[in-house]
Amino acid sequence: MEKLKIGRIPFANLFPIYYTLEREFDCSAYEFVEGVPSKLNNMLREGTIDISPSSSVEYLRNKELYNVIDDIALSSKGRVGSVILFTRRPIETVNGKKIMITDQSHTSVALLELILKHFYEFEFEFELSDAPHREGKNYFLMIGDDAIRHAHKEAALDTYQTECDNADANPLQCLEPPTYVYDLGEIWYQKTGLPFVFALWTARKRLYDPADPHHGLFMKFQEDLKSAKDIALRNLPDIAKESTLQPQLREPEILEYWKHLDYDLTDEHKKGLELFEKYMSK
Repeated sequence: MEKLKIGRIPFANLFPIYYTLEREFDCSAYEFVEGVPSKLNNMLREGTIDISPSSSVEYLRNKELYNVIDDIALSSKGRVGSVILFTRRPIETVNGKKIMITDQSHTSVALLELILKHFYEFEFEFELSDAPHREGKNYFLMIGDDAIRHAHKEAALDTYQTECDNADANPLQCLEPPTYVYDLGEIWYQKTGLPFVFALWTARKRLYDPADPHHGLFMKFQEDLKSAKDIALRNLPDIAKESTLQPQLREPEILEYWKHLDYDLTDEHKKGLELFEKYMSK
């Protein structure tokens, strides 16, 4: 029998789950397929993979295709740390401007659009870019490990600028404009008081049919996944030693990032997801 095909997002936010799955459980019947969220969304929709941590937008737009695995998701109650709008001017200046966006995540783009339209009532234009931070743009969205590293770099530059202001240094070395960092998870929580669900563990509906050849394996995977979540959350300090965010971030900084993530899927999370869906319908 063919292996159960499972999407793997290569970002630090889900690293503890995959790391634990592969070390604590028998994964010989699973095939992990790596890709950014938008790529895995497409593969799941086409049926070339069976299960994936998939953008919440993908589920909301195609509910007829999927069921959601209970009790596990990727969310934040406030700052998420890896879905960030970077600007060279305060966010109030975004109105009427062009914003560079990534094609790696449908949910992050939808959330940014919602925030700017409904919370700030701005007009704007999106433009795709592979590397907006290298193009000298004034407004750009980054996600995942790239966003974390860029925010870390900008924080270091801000420290340098402060030191430069207080030092007898060449003023020409201190002319780098400040970067404003707007965490989309934080803005959502401030405006709604609800968690924001960035990704759901989504499965093709056929896997729930006992007649499907992968049904038994799928039932096993669900148990493995939930157990892996519980084990991972108890062992984050050890897992941080292996994180892909090193060496740019130190272990305490990685743990601080994971501390702000939420891997549960409770009624409160579902209320946040329902509110997101209502905004999308507008």
